[in-house]
Amino acid sequence: MNDMSPVRAAEIATATPPAPRAYHGFNWPGFRTLYLREVKRFWKVGTQTLGAPVVTSLLYMMVFVVAVGGARPAVGGVAFATFIAPGLIMMTILNNAFANSSSSLLQAKVNGLVGDFMTPPLTPLEHVAGFALGAATRGLLVGTVTWIAVLPFADLPLTHLWAVLYFAGVASMILGLLGIMAGLWAEKFDHMAAVTNFVIMPMTFLSGTFYLVDRLPEPFRTASHFNPFFYLIDGFRYGFIGQAEGSLLTGVGMTAGIAIAFACVCLWMFESGYKLKT
Repeated sequence: MNDMSPVRAAEIATATPPAPRAYHGFNWPGFRTLYLREVKRFWKVGTQTLGAPVVTSLLYMMVFVVAVGGARPAVGGVAFATFIAPGLIMMTILNNAFANSSSSLLQAKVNGLVGDFMTPPLTPLEHVAGFALGAATRGLLVGTVTWIAVLPFADLPLTHLWAVLYFAGVASMILGLLGIMAGLWAEKFDHMAAVTNFVIMPMTFLSGTFYLVDRLPEPFRTASHFNPFFYLIDGFRYGFIGQAEGSLLTGVGMTAGIAIAFACVCLWMFESGYKLKT
């Protein structure tokens, strides 16, 4: 038997559900929550996300500098260890920024947890900003730790601070945005491994990390100047040693344009629900 009074029943019948909270402008609390979620994801497993890349970079330094460094001549008048150290630091920034955003989105899709970040009142801009800045934070943090770790092996003078800050920042953002696109596109971990093995790694190793691209034979020399990773590493290295192979103006313009284009693509993917609403 229903003991509800007629008055209470009438109130329930005429009641309307509460209106969703209206956010005017940028949803700062929601963005901050998503960003902190992305940071805490990699911070919880710091041994894997922070320690492992540093150890890998130190192994490269051991092989190229300690083992065969004595047999390697200076590169452009710069000690070989000083030449390759910025490239190794940039390589850790690129790889870790990409890994953070791509793994976060792919794991959410595979585990059926997309609703965790799609249900809250966040706009596509807030989604992209949260994931991209979280990835950039990991890339920059790993790069900073790697920088400190390689100092005993290489003398790294800080010649142009603006170049170090700009190219490190834009590199982490570009790869964070690329990780968003890859994470939304991929349907399984094999797809992500294909992007890493056939796109990220070849572009990284063929960008002048361990050598001068001007010493490559044609057509590889010309092709290297169309690789955006070359300009990221070259500009970042210029910030330390004061020498650049390519045009800094071209590097700044190209990398800024790529970052804007990738951001627009990511916004469209969230706006359309690309592979998120199926």
